[in-house]
Amino acid sequence: METHNQWMERALQLAEYGRGAVSPNPMVGCVIVHEGRIIGEGWHRAYGGPHAEVRAIEDADAKGNSHLLPQATAYVTLEPCSHTGKTPPCADLLVSRRLRKVVICNNDPNPLVSGQGIERLRASGVEVGQGILEAQGLELNKRFFTAMTLGRPYVILKWAETADGFLGYESGSPVQISGPLSNMRVHQWRTEEDAIMVGYKTALMDNPRLNVRHWTGTNPVRIVTDRRLQLPGHLHLFDNLQSTVVVNYDRETAIPADPDRYAAPVTAYMRIAGADGEIVELLKGLHKRKIHSVLVEGGAAIINAFFEAGLWDEIRRCQGRQTIGTGVTAPAPRGVFRGAEQIGDDLWTFYTKA
Repeated sequence: METHNQWMERALQLAEYGRGAVSPNPMVGCVIVHEGRIIGEGWHRAYGGPHAEVRAIEDADAKGNSHLLPQATAYVTLEPCSHTGKTPPCADLLVSRRLRKVVICNNDPNPLVSGQGIERLRASGVEVGQGILEAQGLELNKRFFTAMTLGRPYVILKWAETADGFLGYESGSPVQISGPLSNMRVHQWRTEEDAIMVGYKTALMDNPRLNVRHWTGTNPVRIVTDRRLQLPGHLHLFDNLQSTVVVNYDRETAIPADPDRYAAPVTAYMRIAGADGEIVELLKGLHKRKIHSVLVEGGAAIINAFFEAGLWDEIRRCQGRQTIGTGVTAPAPRGVFRGAEQIGDDLWTFYTKA
């Protein structure tokens, strides 16, 4: 078992390299081992590109290890796919290259796979091991598993508050709370999520860009709530430099574009009727657009709406050193405390719902 853990740890490490580049696919790593030695390894690098198993076998071939594959074991962080999507089935590839054994971290909950990859391997005489470092794999791909099992994006609520517990002034004027190191970390987080969201008032008062400037990576899709489509067109959110989805809650307001269209860069419109709850319908709509994670950056109204609906997964709270005496009260953190980190002058605390 210790040996299995060793190789699966390496596969999970490789999978992590795909963070921010493979969604809506999961992050996957693969290590091929022969007699205690890695003979090939790879990871899923980009959505639409070769899967981890393909990369690992290509690596083994390139190193002259093709002849060792029939006596080798592949360690894969997720059940090999059994269907043809943007790439052929990985289960068939492993069978065709005559791998002796395949060890899997997590079963794939995608209905297109869901055990069929394992069945195909076993039906072809490949020995299959399961559940190695399963908890670590679930944590790695928590966004993917949330989307597949709950039918909604993984939701991270993030805010910055003053030392005396305010988000900003009552007038709506913003306060610079976090320092440059925290800003860098937040921009790193933006590259790791599919979408970033703010409410109407934050969009109007702060005029945020919601892009990636202090880190290297892909801009998230911007989401803004605008109940009656009253936000002015000169805002940065409508600069057409990255995808923006405007969420409209008013059934009587005409939408100036096809709400079912979604391409980048574009401003798309998503109407929410509210019959099942506005946050519920919002998340369903984002899930349909293959958005598997959303970083909610405020303000207080939209964050509290997620709390009231009970539809959130993580909290990331920044506490600065300055005080302002009075203002918009910051939300109260809840859930399970998971730790704290000092970043520059700012204290970050982290919570999960369970």
